Amino acid sequence: MPHKKVNLPEKTCVVCKRPFAWRKKWKNVWDSVKYCSAKCRKSRGKAAKG
Repeated sequence: MPHKKVNLPEKTCVVCKRPFAWRKKWKNVWDSVKYCSAKCRKSRGKAAKG
């Protein structure tokens, strides 16, 4: 039986302002996750200055 993904917590990316859902690899660090992807994490300084 596949897992339902409707009840996963969500956050908003601080760079692109898009919502992203919890991932298993973020299980232990979910409180400190700010970016939806590596691309947004790398461009964090550019967006803040922009």
